[in-house]
Amino acid sequence: MQRRTGSCTTILVGKDASINGSTIIARNDDGHEALDPQRFVVVTPDKQPRRYQSIISKVTIDLPDNPLRYTSTPNAILTDGIWPAAGINSENVAMSATETITTNPRIQSIDPYVENGIGEEDIVTLVLPYIRSAREGVMRLGELLEEYGTYEPNGIAFSDQQEVWWLETIGGHHWAAIRIPDDAYVVAPNRMNIDEYDFNSEDTLYSSHLPDVIEEYQLNPDFVGVNLRHIFGSASIKDTVYNNPRAWYGQKYFTPAIEQDPMDHDLPFICRANRKITVEDVKFVLSSHFENTIYDPYGSGTEAEKTLFRPIGINRNHSVHILELRNHVPDQIAGIHWLAYGANTFNAVVPFYANVNDTPASFRDADGTFDMTKMYWLSCTTALLGDNDYDMYADFRNTFELQAMSAYHAIQLKAENGISEIEGSEEQQAYLEKVNEELAEAAMERATKLLGDMVIFGSNHMKLRYNLND
Repeated sequence: MQRRTGSCTTILVGKDASINGSTIIARNDDGHEALDPQRFVVVTPDKQPRRYQSIISKVTIDLPDNPLRYTSTPNAILTDGIWPAAGINSENVAMSATETITTNPRIQSIDPYVENGIGEEDIVTLVLPYIRSAREGVMRLGELLEEYGTYEPNGIAFSDQQEVWWLETIGGHHWAAIRIPDDAYVVAPNRMNIDEYDFNSEDTLYSSHLPDVIEEYQLNPDFVGVNLRHIFGSASIKDTVYNNPRAWYGQKYFTPAIEQDPMDHDLPFICRANRKITVEDVKFVLSSHFENTIYDPYGSGTEAEKTLFRPIGINRNHSVHILELRNHVPDQIAGIHWLAYGANTFNAVVPFYANVNDTPASFRDADGTFDMTKMYWLSCTTALLGDNDYDMYADFRNTFELQAMSAYHAIQLKAENGISEIEGSEEQQAYLEKVNEELAEAAMERATKLLGDMVIFGSNHMKLRYNLND
């Protein structure tokens, strides 16, 4: 079985850094192919396996007998496994897995990868149904890594309503995690991201003996302090064009006063924004392609400039999730699984309630057959047409996204004003499922109109035309 790796971008936002006091973990779920159909499902306890076997590594793991319900965004075609990507469980704990990261030969020689260990295919299924806090998620995944090992380097995000945690795997069995400060944000591309690290802090967790490994094998290249990116990560030429510029652009957007080099290996991990961060901000960055710089593939730079750096929004975006855990609202409506499919330049995220037992068919039932009644294929079609002439269609996209997000927020506000009158958890879940269906119908209608408007307008600008008529 050929191993697959993603090439994602992650954004983390602490509760005091967001506009409404929510914690946010978000990620583009990217791949190596432009198309890989995705689904949005709910895994109820009766559907969660009690004995799990990986398709890729063949590792077999017995699971606890008391799983929680959780949302999930798995692959539609299961040849290489489930790949759940992200979700929110019934205790309002969220998880996003994984961000493929980098490593170096020094740690790989000491703690090599485990061929039959766990990897991105498996991690959400093995962890999310069994945790009741973000910190518990770190601990459970850490225990699994130490027992079974991993065959690849990954970064994994966890959140609950109070805390956001980020874990990075190190070699085959080791790992380190850090709690993101409440007033901070993170933009994490495909490299090892954690930099300055304090093993004695209450806000760090790590594998047993990790400090001893650093000392015993003389792994720290710095004269002062502990920087995990320097110790266990990479600083390659590829990082300067593939990874570092994505962190640079996200930080430039959230904290524009800071002047930094897009190729810099030492861009900070923990950052503070110049304003409170919204879901719309997170979506913009995860859709971005170096707008207003010479590096924009759709911009006016030279061909060399426009192709120098790997953008965040790219044709290999299969989906984007923004997992928002809200405070100041009842627990039954706290978890919002924002979701969009396809390349992010011509889509809009939809705010689905996580406290449900099923999801709308248009977001749930895509498969490998092209079908415009499924949001995955509709979004991919719109992105392809928009990519053909971005300048021609950009205003259509901008109007669509503004109107769509306004409509979704309005549906949310109306729904939340009405839920207080509904008694009983099952009745509330049924009510939220109806709201999710309304959101999905609105999303399909608006995305279809966007595509139609683009086709109608673009048909008058085709190259295959002639000035004389009959």
